[in-house]
Amino acid sequence: PTNSPTEQGGASGSLESPGRDAGTPASRDAERSVSPEPSASTSAAPTKTPEKKTPEKEKPSANPGKGTEKTAEKTPSRKATPEPEKTTGKPAPSSAETVAGAEVLRLVNVERAKAGCSPVTTSGELTGLATAFSDDMADRGFFDHTNPDGDTPWDRAQAAGISNLGGENIARGQADAAAVMEAWMDSPGHKANILNCDFKTLGVGVHMGSGGPWWTQNFGY
Repeated sequence: PTNSPTEQGGASGSLESPGRDAGTPASRDAERSVSPEPSASTSAAPTKTPEKKTPEKEKPSANPGKGTEKTAEKTPSRKATPEPEKTTGKPAPSSAETVAGAEVLRLVNVERAKAGCSPVTTSGELTGLATAFSDDMADRGFFDHTNPDGDTPWDRAQAAGISNLGGENIARGQADAAAVMEAWMDSPGHKANILNCDFKTLGVGVHMGSGGPWWTQNFGY
């Protein structure tokens, strides 16, 4: 299957699910190719191979958003002159996105328990990385583990000062956490990331919006 309504991708790839398009999962553990579902690829040092794809339907992704910073400056004079609020970066995830991400984490641990794996815990760093990537996919209209600048998941992690990234799953178009988890678990490559007992942490990024939602899972050791 090539183009379906929803998409999902793995640690460094994407996958297709019925009715949506998907890419292939990316993972550093092994190299595998799954068809028609996502193919998982693993490499100790992923190379930057900018791929230009014409997104048919993009997969959901999540990327860390930067909150708003409020700066109030006090002056030594009797009258304090408050400075206008400064907003930098992207807005923080909405409550709906946060709730959806938390539900994905819960469902991941339900599946890991069935497989005899220890639960993964939330990582703020990986959540930021995943959220930023989902936002980027939505903003720039692409669906791939490698962004238009040619940066792989590990390039982006390194730029964010994260050294323990182990794998990434992405997807687009699934309405809620249950739907995206079902799609990922139906894909061998994405399922392998979810049930990798070596992974200890997880960040989930969700971007709600027209053409989405975009979902990203970033797993850490």
